[in-house]
Amino acid sequence: MTADGEDETALAEAFEAERPRLLRVAYTTTGSLAEAEDCVQEAWLRLRRLPDPSEVRDLRGWLTTVVARLALDTLGSARARREQYVGTWLPEPLVRPEGDGRGPAPDPADRVTLDESVSMALLVVLEQLSPAQRTAFVLHDVFAVPFAEVAEVVERSPAAVRQLAARARRDLRRARPSAPAAPDEQRAVVRAFTTACEEGDLAALTALLDPDVVCRGDGGGRVAALPRPLRGAARVAHALLRLLRSQELAMSHVTVNGEPGLALRSADGALSILAFTVDGGRIAALDAVRNPEKLRHVTLRRP
Repeated sequence: MTADGEDETALAEAFEAERPRLLRVAYTTTGSLAEAEDCVQEAWLRLRRLPDPSEVRDLRGWLTTVVARLALDTLGSARARREQYVGTWLPEPLVRPEGDGRGPAPDPADRVTLDESVSMALLVVLEQLSPAQRTAFVLHDVFAVPFAEVAEVVERSPAAVRQLAARARRDLRRARPSAPAAPDEQRAVVRAFTTACEEGDLAALTALLDPDVVCRGDGGGRVAALPRPLRGAARVAHALLRLLRSQELAMSHVTVNGEPGLALRSADGALSILAFTVDGGRIAALDAVRNPEKLRHVTLRRP
């Protein structure tokens, strides 16, 4: 192998070592695995186009900055599309069969969650922030990027970035669960939810729901879904049981962005992924992703 070939191989290996983290940065910023993969691929192309990539002293920092900028640009352009989206827009879920190990990643979703997962609840709340706020929070609070480097990404002063992150933190604190569930508690709540649904037990199902529970569905205009969020324990419980009575749905336990969730498969093979936000022992939010475009990475055995 020539020296140039050895350099190219070493560069590719160094980039692949950073890929999982870069995907997490882009995915957490955009909420879309497809867009995250595009950002990371573009960063690789930009790295290769440098006259001498070996002159990059801090490869991780350089790549993080490039990917973050690309993700910020993507998020900015995506905002207009999401405002015109049919129904509720939800982030693209990262799904594993329940109990799946943390071994070598077999699919793209695993490459994102291999070292660190971001809950669907957090991603949904992040949608309420401006692109600059979201980027500042994600880079500094989630990935520990110094404010000086975040400032380069959002093209603000470090002091302005501190304020962006502080405002984001404050807004998120108001919107996130006050008493979030540990994994075992959430798993128990999800299993109790499954049992109540399978048995058609309205009282048990209602008792599992927070009085102000919100249920959101994302079909993207491609499949039937809730046109707008449904609120209130009684309304959500009745709607869920009506759905289960009208369709033959097979339910299986999965992890959604690292937390216990459910996969629902209809008789015609259509898939829905249900993510739960548990607060104070009750289900505070149910997010159902049905848009097949957002589930193309999901590989689950049919029950």
